[in-house]
Amino acid sequence: MNAATASWQLWSTSAHLVVTKPSVLARAEQIAHETVEAVELACSRFRADSELSVLQSAARSGAPVPVSPMLADLVRAALWAAALTEGSVDPTLGNDLLALGYDRDIARLDPPGDGDLPTGVSVSVQRHGAGWRRIDLDGDRLSVPDDLRLDLGATAKAFAADRVVDRIADELGCGVLISLGGDIATAGPAIDSHWEILVQDTPADPAQQVALPAGLAMATSSTRKRRWSQSGMPRHHILDPQFGLPAEPVWRSVTVASTSCLRANALSTASIVRGTGAPAWLEGLGADARLVDRFGRVVFTGNWPAEDAQHPVAVVHE
Repeated sequence: MNAATASWQLWSTSAHLVVTKPSVLARAEQIAHETVEAVELACSRFRADSELSVLQSAARSGAPVPVSPMLADLVRAALWAAALTEGSVDPTLGNDLLALGYDRDIARLDPPGDGDLPTGVSVSVQRHGAGWRRIDLDGDRLSVPDDLRLDLGATAKAFAADRVVDRIADELGCGVLISLGGDIATAGPAIDSHWEILVQDTPADPAQQVALPAGLAMATSSTRKRRWSQSGMPRHHILDPQFGLPAEPVWRSVTVASTSCLRANALSTASIVRGTGAPAWLEGLGADARLVDRFGRVVFTGNWPAEDAQHPVAVVHE
């Protein structure tokens, strides 16, 4: 089966598109751009004209306001991920990210240098409750308490990946894979019934080649990317909702294979937050995952293939 590819820069990362029917590549790329632009215009924290930015800048007193179908879908996906992870992935950490200096695109922030992020830092004060439980979405009417600020970055990219491949497969009748900065979604038939994926977060991390069956997805969450310096203190973007601070970097990266990119991303992000408890939690969910700790040691859960497997195929049972 022939394939055609396209790549471009997106959201301070890279996007890669593969279709199994070369003649439809131009239209597939157009669909991808349309979809990610619609997601960005709905929920970007870094665009003053995004629907979410306008909504959160308006005086609202927590009253329900009508939102577009796209923003409603994005908030619904974020709340679903919060429920799935029991709050380890919380979409109400916008104020915490602002307080940590993540107030503009990561490319415009001060780089943290090459040193490791601090570990074993004790924090004595916990936050009050789970913010995501205070968000109300009733159809197209959204209520956000005044003291909370939504940040949908933890799920929006994965949501976009799922929507892109579904649209392309449905409209163009081909197999498709898209990677949006490590969030990978597929739909339709794959090349040789599977997609070959190189799993490696940074050049310094251990690499593994796996075969992802058609129709499945994969996501990687990392404490080595999207980092910045705040008053000399290195930060990363995955926050522990209990404290509103970057999660302790027990894991350099966590990769999960699942039935959707949204689910894979929710589990990989939550695993970073859960730290040493992540492998047991993933095993309890039957999740297929690969975790790389801060020393480069690799841990597998579920059906994720061992490094020396002759036919490394990630098979998801959920």
